[in-house]
Amino acid sequence: MSDGAMITLPVLPLRDIVVFPHMIVPLFVGREKSISALEAVMAEDKQIILVTQKEADTEDPDADGLYVTGTVGSILQLLKLPDGAVKVLVEGGERVNILPETLHSEHGFLAVDSHVLPQTGHLGADTDGLARATVQQFDQYIKFNKKVASEVLSAIEQVDDADKIADMIASHLAVKIPEKQDLLEMLDVHQRLEKIFELMENEIGALQVEKRVRNRVKRWLREAVRQQPLRPAGTDIVFIAKSSAADAGYSEIDQQVTLAIRRIARMDGPKSSPAVRGGRHPGTTEVL
Repeated sequence: MSDGAMITLPVLPLRDIVVFPHMIVPLFVGREKSISALEAVMAEDKQIILVTQKEADTEDPDADGLYVTGTVGSILQLLKLPDGAVKVLVEGGERVNILPETLHSEHGFLAVDSHVLPQTGHLGADTDGLARATVQQFDQYIKFNKKVASEVLSAIEQVDDADKIADMIASHLAVKIPEKQDLLEMLDVHQRLEKIFELMENEIGALQVEKRVRNRVKRWLREAVRQQPLRPAGTDIVFIAKSSAADAGYSEIDQQVTLAIRRIARMDGPKSSPAVRGGRHPGTTEVL
């Protein structure tokens, strides 16, 4: 499709996901209108407009309930499930802007007019350099975010096109739907790469702080327990730190550990513990 081309296609409203160009993703579809739209495109060119709902719990969104920018999705595979729902594998293609006033019902499904959006903002060597830096930042990002498979990085490292690199990384960021939608709406590839880099930088910083706090609380808990003279013999004690422990100092944690161990020491031991593992009687308590 050429940039600016006007197309009319069925619409598949999406819940809790933004599909970027070059992104291949399975979708589970249960709404009758959406299933009808998929069946219609499977009989023709297998292309459908993928656009995200503003509110995921809206059952039948109208034009105001949909974001304006989406992608042209190509149906790679469709499987009907026993419960009547459909599992479909789609690949995101060109960005499009739908014309909300043209959204209409057609043969039991939604269809809309839209125009294909151009990609802009490639600044040559500067953009290519930023793309490489963004890939390196993504390498650091996935070391903290264990939900992203290492194979994703390997695939991105094989790509030279800055626009494709930006969209591949954006699709794997653990950010909220409005933030992902903002990235989809950024046609300027250099600006998009800068925003992606910033989002990863902020997330890495937050995860580093969280890790330091978690390690500090663990270290203080171990030290506080080690210093306790009243530790009950033959008892496994599991301390669960509440979120408020992150703001506590060592003295406050030590005080809470002391109170918890005193409570456990006053218990009857074997008579009051219903679970026995290997002859040892566990105790569990929360700190702060």
